[in-house]
Amino acid sequence: MDVARLKQSWSLVAAHGDQVPHYFYSTLFIAHPDTRQMFPTNMAGQRDRLVTALGHIVSHVDQLDRVVGFLQTLGADHRKFAVRAEHYPAVGEALLATLQHFLADEWTDELAQDWAAAYGLVAQVMTDAAKAAENVAPPWWVGEVVAHDRCGFDVAVLTLRPQYLLPFTPGQSIGVSVPATRAWRYYSPANAPRQDGTIELHVRATPGGVVSSRLVYGTSVGDEVHLASPVGTRLSLDQAGAGDLLLLASGTGWAPLKALVEQVAVQGPGRRVDLYVGARSRMEFYDNDAIDKLAASYPWLRVTYVVGADPTRPGEFAQFVDRVLGDGDWRSRHVYLCGSDTMVTRAVDRFQQAGYRSGQLHYEDLGTHWYGASWRTAGSPPASRSVSEALGGAQ
Repeated sequence: MDVARLKQSWSLVAAHGDQVPHYFYSTLFIAHPDTRQMFPTNMAGQRDRLVTALGHIVSHVDQLDRVVGFLQTLGADHRKFAVRAEHYPAVGEALLATLQHFLADEWTDELAQDWAAAYGLVAQVMTDAAKAAENVAPPWWVGEVVAHDRCGFDVAVLTLRPQYLLPFTPGQSIGVSVPATRAWRYYSPANAPRQDGTIELHVRATPGGVVSSRLVYGTSVGDEVHLASPVGTRLSLDQAGAGDLLLLASGTGWAPLKALVEQVAVQGPGRRVDLYVGARSRMEFYDNDAIDKLAASYPWLRVTYVVGADPTRPGEFAQFVDRVLGDGDWRSRHVYLCGSDTMVTRAVDRFQQAGYRSGQLHYEDLGTHWYGASWRTAGSPPASRSVSEALGGAQ
């Protein structure tokens, strides 16, 4: 298998941009119409995620050991789309047809054999993982909405009760789907595991987001949603040992950090936790009562709100991370960040410039152009705000 040839051929195909996924999906759906039901009704959010991830991972098959864990998770997770072992050859067939179309005269029998063999390795890892997961967890859980609170125009806090226990670790993300849409979006629970098994989600409706809009505007108490197995470990407290914490949250990025605060409370005193909650204006804070209640309940937790636009200082805009760094030397802390792409990217850059080690900075680093995990080099800035963007897109 000539890996250099695989990489070179993929770079040539990827240069054709949006034409590639259009051709791929047309080929797949025409040749195998039964696969259409595995994808959202509205394909706008799908775009190039699947074909780009496939092309990149397969063409870098010599580095497959770096993403075996991710591929295993992805294979098990794809059961929620009703993906079966027989679907993998159909996808591989469409991928090879797409490559042949765009490479034209540069497509050879040897290159076709290399791509088929590389894709076969990836598919085997995923199908083996899906089979192994059958006896561990269901493809999805059914969850009942037991509370739905609107917090402003475009944000809602939902409490869900799964039909039976859905185990997760604070900081992970759980797939959520409104059954009628066939689309999935990943959200981080805003609570540590509870005895009653309920899960709190913070959802902001995004423009064109079929899942987020349904959850915020079209869901009521008593409705049912589907929930998928949790993914992600980068925001887990296991990464920090017993060290003190600095938490930076903006928008609904507060949700997983709220779960971490609850986990610290369950584990008992011993850590100091400083929480900074940022927003462009005071109108964007949506969970203040819960935040203030946590601060009043736990002496080890100190909360600071940072507002970008101060009406008393027109024309000035405070940078969230600059305020945090200006308040003290946090280099003995483990830093957890969750929020918008802009906030996380800027914060990671500023902390690294200030001499903070990459091992003490914790954030999701899955790329927005991936169907699954990104292929990033160590030390590069985050390309996405959360697992949800990577796995499900802005739905």
